[in-house]
Amino acid sequence: MRAVLIIALASIPLAGCGAMSDFGPGIGAAATAPLEDFNLRREYIPTVLLQAEANPYDLRNLNRCSTIGAEIARLNEALGPDMDEPPAPDGSTLGERAGDAASRAALDAIRDASTDFIPGRGWVRRLSGAEQHSRHVQAAIQAGRMRRAFLKGIGMNRNCAPPAAPAWFRPRGGSRR
Repeated sequence: MRAVLIIALASIPLAGCGAMSDFGPGIGAAATAPLEDFNLRREYIPTVLLQAEANPYDLRNLNRCSTIGAEIARLNEALGPDMDEPPAPDGSTLGERAGDAASRAALDAIRDASTDFIPGRGWVRRLSGAEQHSRHVQAAIQAGRMRRAFLKGIGMNRNCAPPAAPAWFRPRGGSRR
C-alpha cells in the first residue's frame, strides 16, 4: 500500500501544468473516499434525476418543443452530453492529454490506497448503507438517461428540432416551437 502511495505522489510532477488544476480538487475526493464507504459522505443526486426515477414517462407541462428542450437541457446538466451529441473540441495538446491521464492514474492510486486499509470493505459498505446509496445513484442516472431518450423520441414525433430531438434529426418542413 505504501508503495502505491509513493508511486502516486511521484507521478504528480508528470501531470503537467494544465492537468494540475484538475488534480487539486480530485486529490481531496480521492483521499476522503473512505468517508463514502462508511456512509459519512454521500454523492448528491440532482432533483431532475430523482424526478426521472419517480416517473420517467411524465409528459405534464411538456406540450411544446421549447419545454421538451428545456427538460432535456436539465437532464444534460445532470448527466452530461448524450451519446448523439458530438464531443466538444477541447483544444488540448497531446502533452496536456497525457498529463490529464497521468493525474487520473495518480488519483486512482491514491483512492485505492486510501480505501485498501478498510478490512472487509464490502461488508462495511453494506452495513453502513453506502452500497445501497451507490445503487440508488446508479438507478437515478439510468432513469435520467431513459427519460432523456424518451423525451427525444417525443420531440421527434412532434417534429421538434434539437435539442428537443436527437442531434441528427432534421424536422420535416420546419420545426414546431
